[in-house]
Amino acid sequence: MSVAKVIEINASSKTSVEDAVRSGLKKVAESVKNIQGAWINETKVVTSGNGEITEWRVSLKVTFLVE
Repeated sequence: MSVAKVIEINASSKTSVEDAVRSGLKKVAESVKNIQGAWINETKVVTSGNGEITEWRVSLKVTFLVE
């Protein structure tokens, strides 16, 4: 029988949503094994005063198998 656990993390990137997801998963993988997948729960952008996007932020739910 397999047991999975879900954790929530937040990650950010100056370049894109995809980069924010990749960097978040890479950081989680430093301490969590058996990552099976992730859901993007929320996406947010930070803007400058003139409307330019300066940062992408994502809230992720990461699933991994418990040993």
